[in-house]
Amino acid sequence: MTIDKALEAKILRFHHVEGWGPHTIAVQLGVHHSTVDRVLSLAGLPKIDRAARPSILDPYLPFMVQMLEQYPTLSAVRVLEMARIRGYQGGSSHFRARVAQLRPRKLPEAYLRLSLMPGEVSQVDWGHFGHVEIGKAKRPLMAFVMVLGYSRRIFLRFYLNARTDNFIRGHVDAFNTWGACTRVCWYDNLKSAVLERDGTAIRYNPRLLELAAHYQFEPRAMNVYRGNEKGRVERAIRFIRGSFFAARTWKSLEDLNEQADLWCSGISDDRPWPQDNMITIREAFAQEQSSLLALPDNPFFTEERLEVRVAKTPYIRFDLNDYSVPPAYVRTTLTVMASQETVRILDGNDEIARHPRSWDKGQQVEDEAHLAALVAAKRAATKERGQDRLRIAVPSSALLLKQAGERGHSLRSLVRALQRLLDQYGASELELACVEALERGVPHDNAVRQSLERRREEKQLPPTLALVLPDNERARNLTVRPHALAAYDQINQPRTTTTTTHTQQETPEHDTTTDNDNTGS
Repeated sequence: MTIDKALEAKILRFHHVEGWGPHTIAVQLGVHHSTVDRVLSLAGLPKIDRAARPSILDPYLPFMVQMLEQYPTLSAVRVLEMARIRGYQGGSSHFRARVAQLRPRKLPEAYLRLSLMPGEVSQVDWGHFGHVEIGKAKRPLMAFVMVLGYSRRIFLRFYLNARTDNFIRGHVDAFNTWGACTRVCWYDNLKSAVLERDGTAIRYNPRLLELAAHYQFEPRAMNVYRGNEKGRVERAIRFIRGSFFAARTWKSLEDLNEQADLWCSGISDDRPWPQDNMITIREAFAQEQSSLLALPDNPFFTEERLEVRVAKTPYIRFDLNDYSVPPAYVRTTLTVMASQETVRILDGNDEIARHPRSWDKGQQVEDEAHLAALVAAKRAATKERGQDRLRIAVPSSALLLKQAGERGHSLRSLVRALQRLLDQYGASELELACVEALERGVPHDNAVRQSLERRREEKQLPPTLALVLPDNERARNLTVRPHALAAYDQINQPRTTTTTTHTQQETPEHDTTTDNDNTGS
């Protein structure tokens, strides 16, 4: 309890002038007697020892002291169980409080201030910055942070997981940004760096060792429970949370990393250098740069590599999503090579498929060319194939088809109609139209079409035209050359005199013929 100076003066005055005892002072001032004892002790008066009341715990104190001296980290619950075996029948709260008083205290540890040479050390760690929802997937937002030990320059790059491949990418991106690397990289005992450790025997991640051999630096793991040994990167992560990430808005991971690069080269580099606040981090890095190791000419390979098995359907599963392959490769083992943007699928050294990488969950990323032959050979799969396409592009179509089937409508014709509308209006418009049809309780393509047309007229857009091409391959590949528009200008030219005279001469003949016909009649 913190007391003010006025209360402290009252306690001392009542004790010295009035001669009150600690108990009387505590009762009259409404404070605990330990507060009075503390004020008197700080004033130099000897502590008044009160007669200790006998406790049911007294016979077990020697046993408790012996156990805690022999096993300082033994939990109070375990000591209580051992005391109950020996006959203790008291409560647990007082016992646990007494164990806390008797437990040996560690002596405070003193640390040396770390001084590093230019170009010698960089410190590396991950920082967790919440989660990002992409479609149905919830992925962790992880910050790869590397700090130069001498100049304290920070490199920051965000990824959607903390796997080894992104750990390697972070190193490569940091080295390329700085144009050099340090002789030693310090790590905590994270799995991306250390797979196994027994005392001083350390088994490093093989991919990290490959990276270290390529750039010729030494990976070095810090001692267990010694976070102070990499205090520079720990402080850098705290600085990033407060100075960069707090209250920041961003549209995509690429946008966030672009903002991080600007922050690192701007606000972060303009900080005063801790060892000499007369210069900035930028100027300290300029002094350190000549001591860093030069980068090799050939870049380091950073793509993820994974062996996958293709089942009976022409898809491979990679990172929560399915990617299509040619049907000829079912029941085979292939290799996935993935970057942040692209997923490549290899059969040996031959690339058989390439897809944009999806960070969503449960998506089917497809190349229509892979499935065209399969669909043509299995005509029975046409309806299911159309439903799959609609389900992926227009999620509400699944409920629309279900309600239509319950009412006895033809699902085949409904699927075809919705596919045509999808080609004409696009996925977003068709999704809104399907939702509106479901709200009206009319699961039919006519209701969807009416909704699409109404929205088109409200936006004052021209009617959409469905392009239907014949099945003939030559007709599909035919190049149509448009007619020169200048030829149509002749339509507006006035007629010539010859044409007018000719017209005037034709009229009497027509009238004469008409009169003759009438006469004959």
